[in-house]
Parts: sequence; C-alpha cells; structure tokens
Amino acid sequence: MSEIMNSVNQRTQLVGQNRLELLLFRLNGRQKFGINVFKVREVLQCPKLTSIPRLNSFVRGVAHIRGQTISVIDMSLATGGKAIVNLDTAFVVIAEYNSSVQGFLVGAVERIINTNWEAIMPPPKGSGRASYLTAVTEFENELIEILDVEKILNEISPISTDVSESVSNMSVENKREKIIFIADDSAVARNQVKKALSTLGLEIEMAKNGLEALNRLKALAEETGDITDKVGILVSDIEMPEMDGYTLTAEIKNDPALKNLHVVLHTSLSGVFNQAMIQKVGADDFIAKFHPDELVTSVQKWFDNI
Repeated sequence: MSEIMNSVNQRTQLVGQNRLELLLFRLNGRQKFGINVFKVREVLQCPKLTSIPRLNSFVRGVAHIRGQTISVIDMSLATGGKAIVNLDTAFVVIAEYNSSVQGFLVGAVERIINTNWEAIMPPPKGSGRASYLTAVTEFENELIEILDVEKILNEISPISTDVSESVSNMSVENKREKIIFIADDSAVARNQVKKALSTLGLEIEMAKNGLEALNRLKALAEETGDITDKVGILVSDIEMPEMDGYTLTAEIKNDPALKNLHVVLHTSLSGVFNQAMIQKVGADDFIAKFHPDELVTSVQKWFDNI
C-alpha cells in the first residue's frame, strides 16, 4: 500500500497529456471502481471515525487527518449498496472536489492504471448503478466503473446554484442570437452550470462529452463557416469520456472554422490545476467549480467584449 501512496503523491503533480490515471478500488464486492488520481491527495487505512449527530446517513463519521477535520463518506452506501462493515481493513481515499476535501470510505484499494481518454466510454444504458456512473472502461478484461462523484456529493450536501441578486440582474444585450455551449459528462454539473448561466437570458446547448461537443460545434460551424456566428462561448469540463477538455480545446483551436470560439475550462480539478497545460492547448479562461457568481460574471463580461 505504501507504493500506491507514493505513486499517488508523484502522479498528482501531473495533469493533461490526454491520458487518465485511475486509482482502482473495491467497495463490498469484486466490482472495481476508479477515481482520477489527480483528485487524490492521500490513501490511508481507515482511521478512527467520530460520529456526529445529524450527519447525512452516507457519512460514517469524521476523521482528524493532518490538522483537518474531514467527513468520511461510505461510497457503497452512497451508491445504493450495503455499508462497508469492517473498518479495520477498509481504506479512506482523501480527495479534493470543487475546492473542498472529502474522505471516501472504500473496502479495498488495489492499484493505479494508466489509460487514455479515448478508452473511457459513457456508461451503458440500463445498468443497475448507471445513475451513479459517469464513465466506464475496460482493463485486463475487467470492467472498471468510474463513479459520478459530483452527483454523490451533491446528494449529500447540495451545492447552491443560486446567483446573487447583483449578478442575476446582468443580461447580455444585443447578442441574444448567440448560444452558450456547455460540455460536461456529469448530469449534475451540466444542470448546475445551465441553471446559473440561464440568468443571462441566452439559449443554452449541452453535450455529454468532448467528442459529442466537437461534432456538434462542427455541424453548427458548417452553417456559416465560423462557429462564432452561432456560439458565443464554450464552457467545458476537463475530465470527460471519449475526449477530454484539453483535447477538445486543442481541436477547436486547430480548426479554422472553430478557432475563434472563446473556450472556458470549468473543472473540479482545483487543487492540482496545471496552468501551463491550459496555455498549451489555447484555452481562453479557467474557472474552478463551482462558483455561480464567478461563472456568470466571466461569461457576461466576455459577451460584452464581442
């Protein structure tokens, strides 16, 4: 296990290069799950948990780790399974999402695998746990399920999508024919962004991954020859199956019909965000998830300048 921890510490310093490194874990059964290594701070054997009244039923308790008090979420309970019983052999994955740190209680931690985004696919329709999956992949003839952590966290502690009154009074004048395009593999995240940006009064179109977004943007561009005649801005997640946000941005900036599109990368990779990678692919802006006022203000200001 010390090798896994050391590997996590080293690899969380890397971002991009169109590859995905997954930390594999199990809950109660044999099924393997994955979490992006770049969101993992630490993996440790389950420490002593302290119960606190009125905690969400999925939160097994809080742990005091390196000067922080961290809620520990039972990932099996949170995805509709049975509670992880033997805490003495369980592990806690400390991860950062949306500028906050959480602990995920898992039954066992196995290894880190290196794959690429092209091998990450949307979850199959009709699978029992599909509502909690954001993607799947295959490794050594085994199906790896990638959980929609943003959905899980939102069910436990919903993120406010409300925009403050001063910001909600903003609107985009004389550009109402423009579309705001959103790309994100998490349905929860897509709807959060849509609700916030709806205050600008513009049409919004959404895609579930980078490849779907790219194909749709190309189709829109074919109508006039320049995507900016139709779309004012793209707000894209970075981690998406089939094509990640880095690759999507690079494809856009290398396409004459798309290159003028303003691209904002909007990601929960706040703790390990690599500014050099954003510059390399040519993204125009970066906003950490999820701050409704900041997102709406940034988009509104861009529309005012075009």
